[in-house]
Amino acid sequence: MNLSTQLPGTWLLQSRIDVTASGQRHLDPLLGEDPVALLIYDRSGHFAAQFMKRDRSTPVQDAAAHVTNNTSAQGGYDAYFGTYSVDDAAGTVTQRLMGSLSPGNVGMTLTRAMDARDNSLVIRLDTTAADGTAVTRTLTWRRVGSPA
Repeated sequence: MNLSTQLPGTWLLQSRIDVTASGQRHLDPLLGEDPVALLIYDRSGHFAAQFMKRDRSTPVQDAAAHVTNNTSAQGGYDAYFGTYSVDDAAGTVTQRLMGSLSPGNVGMTLTRAMDARDNSLVIRLDTTAADGTAVTRTLTWRRVGSPA
């Protein structure tokens, strides 16, 4: 099945791993490697995403002002929503942000390489960690709900 058929549904984050160009794992202090996150894609072309640092008992600094190819979390939390389109041939999803916790993210367009099979979704992107380090981020999700 193609990505556009497999993607719709509700996804729960299993892992969020950042790796530098030299292959070293890099801990992003903003959300960490195991945030609580939910991602929803419906069949009408809308999506919503929420990420929260698992332990928010200590203050968390906001992201750097110039995060590359990503949204900016605040206080260990990030949330945004909008519309999406799928390019099955390229294996990518383009998201257009209609709303976001961070006002500067509203209107952003983000394209992500995705691989969805059965109840697993893997998203890979080149981005900048909260401390400015360039990383490749891999997010692995598990389906927890059927498409809306």
